[in-house]
Amino acid sequence: MKKIVFLTTSLLIIISLFYTSCSQKKNPVFAKNNEGLTIVARGDTSDISNDFYDNADTYELPSTPLKIEGEIENPGTIDFSKLPLHSVIVKEAILDTSGNKFTGAFKYEGYSLYDILNTIRVKKANAKEFERIIDMYVQVENAKGEKVFLSWGELYYPVHRHEIIIATRVMRIVPSVTNELWKLPEESKLIVSADLLTERNISAPAKIIVKSYPRSFPTKKGLKPNFSPEIKIYSENRLEETLTGYPKDLQIQKYDAIFYGRGKGIHSTNPFTGILLKEVMAKYFKTTKENLQKGIFLVIAKDGYRAVFTFSELMNRNDQEEVLLLCRPETKENGIFKLFPACDFFSDRAVKGISAIYFSINEK
Repeated sequence: MKKIVFLTTSLLIIISLFYTSCSQKKNPVFAKNNEGLTIVARGDTSDISNDFYDNADTYELPSTPLKIEGEIENPGTIDFSKLPLHSVIVKEAILDTSGNKFTGAFKYEGYSLYDILNTIRVKKANAKEFERIIDMYVQVENAKGEKVFLSWGELYYPVHRHEIIIATRVMRIVPSVTNELWKLPEESKLIVSADLLTERNISAPAKIIVKSYPRSFPTKKGLKPNFSPEIKIYSENRLEETLTGYPKDLQIQKYDAIFYGRGKGIHSTNPFTGILLKEVMAKYFKTTKENLQKGIFLVIAKDGYRAVFTFSELMNRNDQEEVLLLCRPETKENGIFKLFPACDFFSDRAVKGISAIYFSINEK
């Protein structure tokens, strides 16, 4: 009898210890750092795993309600509880008078704008003129009055999805030799992980406004030939240059590609040869904080087909997935200029028969 009681008691103790251990693993003891941020996950300081991105503590970032409005049928406040968490790793740097200033390397976790905007019903202001979604963009702003733009193509066409997020957690990526601890953000943050200079990573985003490019252009669907012998480049309606071929001082690039359309599927597996569009634009449009945050390019064809690119996605990439400008003087249909956006999965923003490129800041 004593043996049975002893074994039963021992078994109960073991079960109790097991559940206590499981409970502790599932619900770690929360603590705060010197900045008052709550630790939500402890780092793997013993290098049990091969993951470089779990070695430091992860902190919760206080967030504010996020509203969405603009050219949509269902404005409101985002319910984050229904969305999955995504993580991105970034090296952050900003413009500085003495050069680019590095501010830290971090792993961020949060909610992708892809998911946040996924269930909204777009109601384009210019739908009668141009039905396609590729001339749309979103304005993200915070209570401080900071505003940044993201093209619809950046959100829904990229090869790598879910890499633009509203971050609600952060972890330092600490160098193993120097152990340098970069200053942590203190609030939720918009993170655009493909940006080289991270001026669009604004704190405490509170509102998203969905917009279509506001200027009107005639559309001639089915125009034949869709042909323009030149591209006019405009800055805020001021003509900067007229291109009739490749600038002589720019290097020709060759990009191998699988060219695939959202509607027609595979177009070709041939390489694309052209020049980097950013190198053409850099002559006229400088890298400034305002341009990085709010610069918008519209590329438009002779038939009115058009696509929006932000300044930052065109001129400020850290992934080398650039946009090529192709010139084919021998092409009588859909010529002579066209785009190849290597950053996109689909071919929709590969505008053909380009007649003009417009640049603007904070279009109304």
